[in-house]
Amino acid sequence: MANDKLITGKTKLLGVIGHPVEHSLSPAMHNAAIANLGLDYVYLPFPIAPENLEVAIAGFAAIGVVGFSVTIPHKQAIMPLLSEITPLARMIGAVNTVSRQNNQWVGTNTDIEGFIAPLQTTYKQDWSQKVAVILGNGGAARAVVAGCQQLGFAKIHVVGRNVQRLQEFRDSWSNSSISENLQVHQWEELSKLIPQANLLVNTTPIGMYPKVDESPLSGEEIANLPTGAIAYDLIYIPKPTQFLEQAEKQGAIAIDGLEMLVQQGVAALKIWLQQENVPVEVMRQALQKHLGLS
Repeated sequence: MANDKLITGKTKLLGVIGHPVEHSLSPAMHNAAIANLGLDYVYLPFPIAPENLEVAIAGFAAIGVVGFSVTIPHKQAIMPLLSEITPLARMIGAVNTVSRQNNQWVGTNTDIEGFIAPLQTTYKQDWSQKVAVILGNGGAARAVVAGCQQLGFAKIHVVGRNVQRLQEFRDSWSNSSISENLQVHQWEELSKLIPQANLLVNTTPIGMYPKVDESPLSGEEIANLPTGAIAYDLIYIPKPTQFLEQAEKQGAIAIDGLEMLVQQGVAALKIWLQQENVPVEVMRQALQKHLGLS
């Protein structure tokens, strides 16, 4: 659909930077939205090795790139190269969306917005008495913690395997209001936490393609998840993951990572185009089609 559009000297450039970047799903999603809106933009994948990051960003400024997504391994490394970083991105310690504003690069992070979108709309409820249990303590877990705080969760439990990393994770929030609601735990304590969980989030790569028969939790552990709890897996292939399949058998509500991917893309496109009208369903369908899910 996007291919029958002629790219000219007037076409505005958007893109995604990463290394590698050929597996990125963002071009399919964003170009479908751009075509649907009838805009003269194109969204391109740019493979940029870490040692070329600084010169690439300078080059983007020189050729008038409007904005770009940032994926692994640049989400932290790009921060010193930007003129401005939103408080949200600073809090997470990572940038996934950059836009050109007043001849300067501004970095933000739409992963939080992507994560909380389904919890604010489809599964909206009062979270202020609720408990979130988060599996993993890497970069994705930081966006999830910030999102849970934004939703107003009473308690946020983060579970990990490495004591030192857990400690560092907790300490990193010490200057923020999040620290009052946040507790960290070793994996052995998980069985005590699951019966309390209203929201259980997997931010680990366990269960991701090709290791599709793995789950971060055993059947026994997940059997204690309360009926009606929400199980949220940031992984989107396979669909559903073992983790979500187990959770659904327990009567939990399942949300997979595809929705987060769509919604963080929606949030980014709104920033770049400076408009609220973005075709969410078109973006969702483009991803499903691209992944052979539709």
